Amino acid sequence: MNIKLTEFVIFDVETTGLSPVDGDRIIEIAAAKVKEGKVVDRFYSLINPQRSIPPQTTLVNNITDDMLEDAPLAADILPQMIHFIGGACVAGHNVRFDLNFLCYELALIGRRLNDQTPAVDTLKMSRDLLPYLSNHKLAYLARSLGVVVDQTHRAMADVDITVGVFLRLMEMAGDKDLQKVSIFLDHFGVEKPSFKLNQKSQASLF
Repeated sequence: MNIKLTEFVIFDVETTGLSPVDGDRIIEIAAAKVKEGKVVDRFYSLINPQRSIPPQTTLVNNITDDMLEDAPLAADILPQMIHFIGGACVAGHNVRFDLNFLCYELALIGRRLNDQTPAVDTLKMSRDLLPYLSNHKLAYLARSLGVVVDQTHRAMADVDITVGVFLRLMEMAGDKDLQKVSIFLDHFGVEKPSFKLNQKSQASLF
Protein backbone atom coordinates (compact mmCIF):
# COMPACT_ATOMS: atom_id res chain seq x y z
CA MET A 1 0.00 0.00 0.00
CA ASN A 2 1.13 3.56 -0.75
CA ILE A 3 2.12 5.61 2.29
CA LYS A 4 -0.12 8.46 1.11
CA LEU A 5 -3.17 6.30 1.81
CA THR A 6 -2.04 5.54 5.36
CA GLU A 7 -3.67 7.33 8.30
CA PHE A 8 -1.24 9.12 10.61
CA VAL A 9 -1.68 10.65 14.05
CA ILE A 10 0.98 13.29 14.58
CA PHE A 11 1.31 14.13 18.27
CA ASP A 12 3.32 16.12 20.77
CA VAL A 13 3.52 16.40 24.54
CA GLU A 14 4.71 19.14 26.85
CA THR A 15 6.13 17.84 30.13
CA THR A 16 7.45 18.95 33.51
CA GLY A 17 10.95 17.79 32.54
CA LEU A 18 12.92 15.29 30.50
CA SER A 19 12.49 11.91 32.21
CA PRO A 20 9.25 10.11 33.10
CA VAL A 21 11.09 7.45 35.11
CA ASP A 22 12.48 10.23 37.33
CA GLY A 23 9.02 11.61 38.07
CA ASP A 24 8.41 14.04 35.22
CA ARG A 25 4.88 14.08 33.85
CA ILE A 26 2.87 15.13 30.80
CA ILE A 27 1.17 18.51 31.24
CA GLU A 28 -0.20 19.00 27.71
CA ILE A 29 -0.95 16.65 24.83
CA ALA A 30 -2.07 17.40 21.28
CA ALA A 31 -2.58 15.34 18.15
CA ALA A 32 -3.77 15.75 14.57
CA LYS A 33 -5.12 12.92 12.44
CA VAL A 34 -3.86 13.17 8.86
CA LYS A 35 -5.48 11.33 5.97
CA GLU A 36 -4.53 11.74 2.31
CA GLY A 37 -2.52 14.86 3.07
CA LYS A 38 -5.19 16.64 5.13
CA VAL A 39 -5.92 17.08 8.83
CA VAL A 40 -9.28 15.39 9.44
CA ASP A 41 -9.48 15.47 13.26
CA ARG A 42 -7.72 16.89 16.32
CA PHE A 43 -7.19 15.93 19.96
CA TYR A 44 -6.05 18.27 22.73
CA SER A 45 -5.93 18.57 26.50
CA LEU A 46 -4.01 20.09 29.34
CA ILE A 47 -3.21 17.50 32.02
CA ASN A 48 -2.84 17.94 35.77
CA PRO A 49 0.51 16.23 36.58
CA GLN A 50 -0.22 16.07 40.32
CA ARG A 51 3.09 17.80 40.98
CA SER A 52 4.45 21.32 40.67
CA ILE A 53 5.97 22.61 37.45
CA PRO A 54 9.64 23.64 37.69
CA PRO A 55 10.19 27.36 36.92
CA GLN A 56 12.56 26.50 34.08
CA THR A 57 9.80 24.48 32.41
CA THR A 58 7.35 27.37 32.60
CA LEU A 59 9.98 29.59 30.99
CA VAL A 60 10.00 27.24 27.97
CA ASN A 61 6.28 26.57 27.43
CA ASN A 62 4.53 29.25 29.52
CA ILE A 63 2.38 26.61 31.24
CA THR A 64 1.83 27.39 34.91
CA ASP A 65 0.54 25.47 37.92
CA ASP A 66 -2.58 27.63 37.96
CA MET A 67 -3.41 26.62 34.37
CA LEU A 68 -3.36 22.94 35.37
CA GLU A 69 -5.17 23.13 38.69
CA ASP A 70 -8.55 22.15 37.19
CA ALA A 71 -7.20 20.13 34.25
CA PRO A 72 -8.10 16.42 33.98
CA LEU A 73 -5.70 13.71 35.10
CA ALA A 74 -3.63 11.57 32.74
CA ALA A 75 -5.72 8.54 33.74
CA ASP A 76 -8.79 10.27 32.24
CA ILE A 77 -7.15 11.70 29.10
CA LEU A 78 -4.62 9.13 27.86
CA PRO A 79 -7.13 6.31 27.27
CA GLN A 80 -8.95 8.79 25.01
CA MET A 81 -5.67 9.25 23.14
CA ILE A 82 -5.48 5.50 22.52
CA HIS A 83 -8.99 5.65 21.06
CA PHE A 84 -8.07 8.69 18.94
CA ILE A 85 -5.06 6.87 17.47
CA GLY A 86 -7.14 3.82 16.60
CA GLY A 87 -5.44 1.92 13.79
CA ALA A 88 -3.28 4.82 12.62
CA CYS A 89 0.49 5.16 12.54
CA VAL A 90 1.78 7.67 15.10
CA ALA A 91 4.40 10.23 14.16
CA GLY A 92 6.26 13.13 15.71
CA HIS A 93 9.52 15.07 15.70
CA ASN A 94 12.02 13.21 17.88
CA VAL A 95 9.02 11.01 18.58
CA ARG A 96 10.92 8.75 20.98
CA PHE A 97 10.73 11.51 23.60
CA ASP A 98 6.96 11.83 23.30
CA LEU A 99 6.48 8.06 23.14
CA ASN A 100 8.55 7.55 26.28
CA PHE A 101 6.21 9.80 28.22
CA LEU A 102 3.01 8.49 26.63
CA CYS A 103 3.91 4.83 27.05
CA TYR A 104 5.20 5.30 30.60
CA GLU A 105 2.11 7.13 31.78
CA LEU A 106 -0.12 4.58 30.09
CA ALA A 107 1.77 1.85 31.94
CA LEU A 108 1.05 3.65 35.23
CA ILE A 109 -2.66 3.10 34.64
CA GLY A 110 -2.27 -0.42 33.27
CA ARG A 111 -2.76 0.54 29.62
CA ARG A 112 -0.55 0.47 26.53
CA LEU A 113 -0.56 1.39 22.87
CA ASN A 114 -1.61 -1.32 20.45
CA ASP A 115 1.35 -3.57 19.65
CA GLN A 116 0.55 -3.12 15.96
CA THR A 117 0.76 0.69 16.09
CA PRO A 118 3.82 1.78 14.07
CA ALA A 119 5.72 4.96 14.90
CA VAL A 120 7.55 7.30 12.51
CA ASP A 121 10.07 9.99 13.42
CA THR A 122 10.23 13.16 11.32
CA LEU A 123 13.66 13.87 12.82
CA LYS A 124 14.86 10.58 11.33
CA MET A 125 13.21 11.49 8.03
CA SER A 126 14.90 14.88 8.02
CA ARG A 127 18.37 13.50 8.69
CA ASP A 128 17.92 10.91 5.94
CA LEU A 129 16.28 13.09 3.29
CA LEU A 130 18.01 16.41 4.08
CA PRO A 131 21.52 15.41 5.22
CA TYR A 132 22.96 18.77 4.17
CA LEU A 133 20.98 20.74 6.79
CA SER A 134 23.15 22.03 9.62
CA ASN A 135 20.25 21.84 12.08
CA HIS A 136 17.33 19.42 12.25
CA LYS A 137 15.42 21.02 15.11
CA LEU A 138 11.74 21.40 14.33
CA ALA A 139 11.54 25.17 13.89
CA TYR A 140 14.70 25.36 11.77
CA LEU A 141 13.59 22.41 9.65
CA ALA A 142 10.14 23.91 9.19
CA ARG A 143 11.51 27.24 7.99
CA SER A 144 13.88 25.40 5.65
CA LEU A 145 10.87 23.68 4.10
CA GLY A 146 8.72 26.80 3.91
CA VAL A 147 6.44 25.84 6.81
CA VAL A 148 5.17 28.82 8.80
CA VAL A 149 6.32 28.92 12.43
CA ASP A 150 4.24 31.23 14.64
CA GLN A 151 4.69 29.58 18.03
CA THR A 152 6.74 26.72 19.46
CA HIS A 153 6.88 24.69 22.68
CA ARG A 154 3.13 24.36 22.98
CA ALA A 155 1.73 20.99 22.02
CA MET A 156 -0.81 21.93 19.33
CA ALA A 157 1.47 24.57 17.80
CA ASP A 158 4.25 21.99 17.50
CA VAL A 159 1.81 19.46 16.07
CA ASP A 160 0.73 21.92 13.37
CA ILE A 161 4.35 22.62 12.46
CA THR A 162 5.15 18.90 12.40
CA VAL A 163 2.19 18.17 10.12
CA GLY A 164 3.52 20.66 7.58
CA VAL A 165 7.04 19.24 7.86
CA PHE A 166 5.82 15.66 7.65
CA LEU A 167 3.79 16.22 4.48
CA ARG A 168 6.75 17.83 2.72
CA LEU A 169 9.14 15.09 3.83
CA MET A 170 6.65 12.45 2.71
CA GLU A 171 6.68 13.98 -0.78
CA MET A 172 10.48 13.76 -0.78
CA ALA A 173 10.33 10.13 0.31
CA GLY A 174 8.00 9.44 -2.60
CA ASP A 175 10.51 11.01 -5.00
CA LYS A 176 13.06 8.48 -3.71
CA ASP A 177 10.68 5.54 -4.24
CA LEU A 178 10.13 5.10 -0.51
CA GLN A 179 6.35 5.41 -0.75
CA LYS A 180 5.50 1.77 -0.11
CA VAL A 181 4.40 1.40 3.51
CA SER A 182 6.81 -1.42 4.42
CA ILE A 183 9.80 0.40 2.89
CA PHE A 184 8.78 3.72 4.45
CA LEU A 185 8.54 2.20 7.92
CA ASP A 186 11.85 0.36 7.48
CA HIS A 187 13.55 3.68 6.76
CA PHE A 188 11.82 6.02 9.16
CA GLY A 189 10.12 3.89 11.79
CA VAL A 190 11.17 3.67 15.45
CA GLU A 191 10.42 1.08 18.12
CA LYS A 192 7.93 1.97 20.82
CA PRO A 193 9.26 1.80 24.39
CA SER A 194 7.90 -0.87 26.67
CA PHE A 195 7.31 -0.29 30.38
CA LYS A 196 6.10 -2.88 32.86
CA LEU A 197 5.28 -1.39 36.23
CA ASN A 198 4.11 -3.38 39.22
CA GLN A 199 1.69 -1.92 41.76
CA LYS A 200 4.47 -1.18 44.25
CA SER A 201 6.50 0.85 41.76
CA GLN A 202 3.37 2.69 40.62
CA ALA A 203 2.44 3.64 44.17
CA SER A 204 5.93 4.98 44.86
CA LEU A 205 5.59 7.50 42.06
CA PHE A 206 2.80 9.48 43.72
